[in-house]
Amino acid sequence: MQDRQSQSRSLSEQVYDRLLQEIIDGTYPIATRLPSEDALAKACGVSRPVLRQALAQLRKDGIVATRQGSGNFVQRRPESSVSSIVPLSSISDIQRCYEFRMDFEPILARLAAMRRTDEQLDKLAAAIAHFNKTYQMQETGTEADMEVHLAIARSTGNPFHLAALESIASQIVFGMNLSRSLTLRASPLRNDLVEAEHEEIFNAIKAREPDRAHDAMLKHLQGARERMFVGGN
Repeated sequence: MQDRQSQSRSLSEQVYDRLLQEIIDGTYPIATRLPSEDALAKACGVSRPVLRQALAQLRKDGIVATRQGSGNFVQRRPESSVSSIVPLSSISDIQRCYEFRMDFEPILARLAAMRRTDEQLDKLAAAIAHFNKTYQMQETGTEADMEVHLAIARSTGNPFHLAALESIASQIVFGMNLSRSLTLRASPLRNDLVEAEHEEIFNAIKAREPDRAHDAMLKHLQGARERMFVGGN
C-alpha cells in the first residue's frame, strides 16, 4: 500500500510538472479553461485520482482556480523565464518553502522588534545595505539576502529560531536565487519594491513595533512569492 501511494505521489508530481510547463508555454493561457478531467487524465496517461492530486496542488499554488460548474481555469503562470533559471520540478518545492517561511519568519520579525539590541539593529542595517549594493552591481545577492533574514533571526535572542532558519538555508537560498534573478531581469521598479519591503521591516524592528514588523515580513514574503508569477487576480 505504501509503495502504491508513493508511486501515486510521484505520478501526480509528474503531471503537475507537465501541466505547469504547458501553462508556461502558453498551451493554456491565463483565464482559459483546462480540458475536462477525463481528457487531461487520458492525455497524461494517468488515472483521474492521480490527475486530481496534481490539480489540487496547482490550485493550492494559485495557478489554477475552480469555477463552480465550469471547471478549472488558469489563474496565473510562472514567468516564462522561470524554467530557464531553475528546474521545473523544483517550483513546487519552492512554493512549499515559501509557505513555511510565511508561517515562521513573521514570528521572528515580531520577536526581533521586541528583543533586539542596538548592536543587532546595526548589524541588520549593515546586512540590508550590503543587499542593496548587490543590485547596483547587477548581482543576484542571494547570500546577502539570506544574511538579512538571519540577522533578524539572531535579533530574537533565541538560538533555536536561528538554528531552525539555518537548517533550511539552502532551500531558502534556492528560492531567493529564482526571485532575485527575475528581479534583475525586470524593471528597476521591482528592485525598488524589494528594498522598500526590507526598509519597512527594519523600521518596524527599530521602532519596536511587533505587529508592524510581523505584517511587514509577511507582506515581503508574499511579495517575493508572487513575483515569480504573472497574471492572476
